[in-house]
Amino acid sequence: MNTRRFMPALLLLFVGSGCAALIYEVVWLQLLQLVIGSSAISLGVLLGTFMGGMCLGSLLLPRYIGGEQHPLRVYAYLEIGIGSGLNLAFYDAQKVSAIVGVDPSADMQKLARERAARIAIPVEMIALELGQIQAAAASFDSLVCTFTLCTIPDAVAALKEMRRVLKPGGRLLFCEHGRAPDASVLRWQQRLTPYWKPLAGGCHLDRDIPALLEAGGFRIGELHTGYLKGPKPMTYVYRGWAH
Repeated sequence: MNTRRFMPALLLLFVGSGCAALIYEVVWLQLLQLVIGSSAISLGVLLGTFMGGMCLGSLLLPRYIGGEQHPLRVYAYLEIGIGSGLNLAFYDAQKVSAIVGVDPSADMQKLARERAARIAIPVEMIALELGQIQAAAASFDSLVCTFTLCTIPDAVAALKEMRRVLKPGGRLLFCEHGRAPDASVLRWQQRLTPYWKPLAGGCHLDRDIPALLEAGGFRIGELHTGYLKGPKPMTYVYRGWAH
């Protein structure tokens, strides 16, 4: 979905609500002046009421909204195919409370743990047994999947499992290479894949990433595509988020 087309409406709503709030405050100030008779005292009462309401709201909010629904809570991420942990350096410690990684390779997990020790966010590795993520349903706020779907034998089943552990309203952030839109490049992808797979850990060059996501139960919210630098059969990339 292209969110830019909504920007004028959002900007108009922002300006309109600001003007409405200003008018509201001016009207209340005028009424207070009529009752109290002093502009300074009226302004003090108005600001005191506003700040008192803000403080009261911040005190009462935790009582009525649990930690799972709190709008200021930080998030727990599950990274699928964490590999050697190259992505760990890019997580923002101010926004992410914990990272859980899944990777079937013990050697890769070892490298990921070494990189995890260098960042301020707690990182945990969990097992992947018989294609199932060892976590309860709706456990994670967000999922991260980068250059992983190409190597999973049953990508649709894996995506359905990811969908199971993602919380309602959560997002799958993805960056995957796959099927190119150009017929000549696609033919080369199809020719090379049988020879490329045993050399690159089972990597498929020609997987249709949007179709896989939809078959796995996700709906794409934002999608960007294009070639990276390098041989075109290996570098057509899909990136975005799905829910």
